[in-house]
Amino acid sequence: MSFPDDQSGDTSSQLRKLGRGKIEIKRIENTTNRQVTFCKRRNGLLKKAYELSVLCDAEVALIVFSSRGRLYEYANNSVKGTIERYKKANSDAPNTASVSEANTQYYQQEATRLRRDITKIQQDNSHMRGEALSSLAMKDLKGLETKLEKGLNKIRSKKNELLFSEVEYMQKREIDLHNHNQYLRAKIAENERAQQQMNLMPGSSSYDLVQPHESFDARNFIKLNGLEPTNQYSCHDPTALQLV
Repeated sequence: MSFPDDQSGDTSSQLRKLGRGKIEIKRIENTTNRQVTFCKRRNGLLKKAYELSVLCDAEVALIVFSSRGRLYEYANNSVKGTIERYKKANSDAPNTASVSEANTQYYQQEATRLRRDITKIQQDNSHMRGEALSSLAMKDLKGLETKLEKGLNKIRSKKNELLFSEVEYMQKREIDLHNHNQYLRAKIAENERAQQQMNLMPGSSSYDLVQPHESFDARNFIKLNGLEPTNQYSCHDPTALQLV
């Protein structure tokens, strides 16, 4: 559906004004709009409760029932625990001063518990190192020995696993190097054979022309006219050999 330019501009400006304006707080009569608003406001409320518990380290419990009776809740500790704490704070002291004292006592108890846990962990660590063993009984020493043996077995198992992996890797590396060495040897032998075949080819530089050891001299040759016939060769024609 299209609108004229002036009407569309007026409509968008009116919508922007309505979006920036304050909403009147009263019951929404339209059922669909009321349900949509409930979902949006509920999600925002849950998000704010989560942010408050994380940022300020506060104990938060949130309970919401919809108009249809459906329950929505959020608690960083537990809803039941927070409600019990609330009941205890209200029953012990109805005024705000009593609530503050109850909170202070609660945090003091938490701090004491945390210090006790830290001390216990430090003692266990010293016992694991073999220190301050005089205060331990036989039962405690046996339990400590069992823990140490289990820990050593896990450490040895992990160490053996790493060693086996390293040995396997080195074996594979050795095989790869051996194969590469064989490949290089084959390439060298192939290059040598190719070089020999090139040397045996005619016209290669390995063949040198044989030069005469003596220079030409007419005195080293026998004159054919000086030869005389002998009786070794029989000839029916007594004609003397003549050279033309």
